Amino acid sequence: MDYRKCAQEIYDTVGKRENLVSVAHCATRLRLVTNDNSGVDTKKLEDIEGVKGVFSSNGQLQIIIGTGTVNKVYDEFLDISGMTAATKDDVKAAAAAQMPLWKKILKTPGDVFVPILPAIVASGLMMGIVEAIPKFIPAFGETDWFSFLDLVANTAFAMLPVLVAVSAARVFGGNVFLGTVIGLMMIHPALINAWTVGSYAPGEIPVWNLFFFKVQQVGYQGHVIPVILAVLLMSTVERWLHKHVPEMIDLFVTPLCTVLVTSFVTFTIIGPIFSVFENAVLAGAQALVSVGFGIGAAVMGAIYPITVVMGLHHMYNVIEAGMLSSTGVNFWMPIASAANFAQFGACLAVALKVHNEKTKSVALPSSLSASLGITEPAIFGINFRFMKPFICGMVGGAVGALFASGPWAHGTNVAGESVKFGATVYGVTGIPGIPAVNNIPFYLIELLIAAGVAFALTWVVWKEEEPEAAKAEAPAAPAAPAIETEPGVIYSPVEGTAIPREEIPDPTFASGVLGDGVGINPANGVVVAPCDGEISSVAESKHAIGISSPDGMEMLIHVGVDTVAMNGTGFNPQVKEGDQVKAGQVLLRFSIDEIKKAGHPDTVVTLLTNSDEFDNFKVVKTGPVKQLDKIFTTK
Repeated sequence: MDYRKCAQEIYDTVGKRENLVSVAHCATRLRLVTNDNSGVDTKKLEDIEGVKGVFSSNGQLQIIIGTGTVNKVYDEFLDISGMTAATKDDVKAAAAAQMPLWKKILKTPGDVFVPILPAIVASGLMMGIVEAIPKFIPAFGETDWFSFLDLVANTAFAMLPVLVAVSAARVFGGNVFLGTVIGLMMIHPALINAWTVGSYAPGEIPVWNLFFFKVQQVGYQGHVIPVILAVLLMSTVERWLHKHVPEMIDLFVTPLCTVLVTSFVTFTIIGPIFSVFENAVLAGAQALVSVGFGIGAAVMGAIYPITVVMGLHHMYNVIEAGMLSSTGVNFWMPIASAANFAQFGACLAVALKVHNEKTKSVALPSSLSASLGITEPAIFGINFRFMKPFICGMVGGAVGALFASGPWAHGTNVAGESVKFGATVYGVTGIPGIPAVNNIPFYLIELLIAAGVAFALTWVVWKEEEPEAAKAEAPAAPAAPAIETEPGVIYSPVEGTAIPREEIPDPTFASGVLGDGVGINPANGVVVAPCDGEISSVAESKHAIGISSPDGMEMLIHVGVDTVAMNGTGFNPQVKEGDQVKAGQVLLRFSIDEIKKAGHPDTVVTLLTNSDEFDNFKVVKTGPVKQLDKIFTTK
C-alpha cells in the first residue's frame, strides 16, 4: 500500500487545509474534524485504496483504515497538510466546538442515558415478564413471589432520578457522589411521591416558604430534565468554587456550598419550571403519536433513522421515560421498533440480492444486528451508503409505525384492562422487545409489516452497480507472502468467554468492516500472542496491538470498546512495534477494573483484518476459552 498516496487522496477529498480543524487517529481509524462535513464526498473517500469505510460520529469524520496502517497514513497526512498531531481529547473538543448549539443540547440526554440503559433495559424486560405471568396464571398475582419480583423490576424506574443524576455528573464533570446526593434529595421519602400527588386536594399539599418562594413538598419521581439541569448547575458551581476557594478549606467549603446552592435553586426554580416544560413535551409527543389515525406516528417512523444518522436518537429516552412514569405504557417504543426493524428488512434484502462477497459479508450480520435493535452497522455499513435501501427502510418504518399507533392498536395491562399498545420498557426495540410489549401478536405483525415493506421495496428499487462490485471484489495483495506457508490457526489471546463478532458491543467491529473474528469477555487482564509473528503496531493509547504472521495473516487485538478515551490508563504493553513474538508470549497486561471504572465494555476484540483474503476462514469456537485455545482458522 502506498501510504502517502492514500493520505494525499484523503487530504484532497476532505477539502484540504482550509476545511480541516483537527486530526488524530486511534488503532483503526483516522479521526478528522472539518469545518463542513457536508461538502465531503464520502463515496469518493470509500473508493480510495486503503480506506475500508467512512462514517460521521459526534462531529468527527472517521475514516476506517485498519491497524498497522492507520498510523503510517496519519504520519503522511500530517506531513502533507502541515498540521500538528492532536490527541483524541483534542479532536473530541474540536468536534464539540464545531457542533451547533441545538445539536449539543439534543446530544446531552443521549450522553446521560446511554450508560444507564443496561439497568433500564433489564428492569423493563423483567417488568414485562412479571406483568405477563398473571395473564396466564391469575393466582400468581397474589403470591409473595409476584410482590418480590415486582419490587426488583420496578427499582430502576422508582429511583430513576438517582441513576440520571449519577450519569449526568459523569457527563458534566461533577463529583459523582454529590450528584448522587442531588438525585436522592429529589426523591427523598419526606417529600410527597410525584406519582401519588394527584390524590391530594389543592390545600392539602404542604409547602415551604423560602424567602419569597412557595415550594410544594413534592418529589420528582419519573422526571428527567429537572434532574439533568440540577446536576449541570451542581457541576458548574462545584468547578467555580474549586477555582476560587483556598485549598486549605476547599475540602469542606466546596461540597457544602455546592449542595446548598444546587438544592435551593433546584426546588425553587429548576424543578417547578422544567417539570411543567417536561410535561408539555410529553403531552406534545403523546399528541403527535395520536394525531390523524397514526399519521404523526408514521412521520416519526420515517424520520427516526435520520436522527440515528445524526446521533440524536437517544434523546427519545426522555420522552419514553416520561410516558412510563405518567401512564405506565411506553407507546413510543413501537415507533422506534418499526423504524429499526424496517432498516433490518432493507439491509437483509441487500444481503440476499448482492453478488459482491465483501458487501454480503457486511450486510448479513448487520441486518441481524438491526433485528436486535442495534441499527448502526446496517445504516452506516449498507443502507445509508447505498441510500435507496435507507429510503426504503424509512417507508417501511412509516407503514409499521402507522399500524402500531392507530386507534385500533390496543394491549392489556396486568389487570386485564384494555390500554394503548406499547411497552413497559425503553431503550430496547426489535426482537428483544417482544417480552416487554402488552400485545405480543400485534407487535409481531407490526415488525413483519415494517420489515416486509422495506424488504420488498429494496428488492425492487435497489440494484447493485456492477463496476463498483467488480472493483470491490478485486483481491487485495497480501501484506506478507502466503505462497509457501499455508495460512494457519489463530489461538485465543485471553482467557474468558468468546462471543460471535456480531455481538461485539461496537458497530464498526460488529459489522465486520475491519475483518472477521470474535470478541472475548476476559477473565483476567493478560493478553498473549495468538500466533507467531511480528508486532506491526502498538496503539499510542496502549489498548490495541497489531500482529503480522509469516504466512500473511494480519491480526488486531483491541482491548475494550472506546478505550482509546482512557489514554493508556490501565494498560501496560510488554512489546513494541517490530518485535518478533511467539504464540503464547505476553503482549499486554491490562486492568479490567479500570476499564469498567471508565464505563467501557471490556470485550477483547480479536480480528483477522484481512480475513477476506482467505476463502477458508472459519470461527471454530465460541463460549468459554482458555489462552491458546483454537478460536478460528484459515486452513
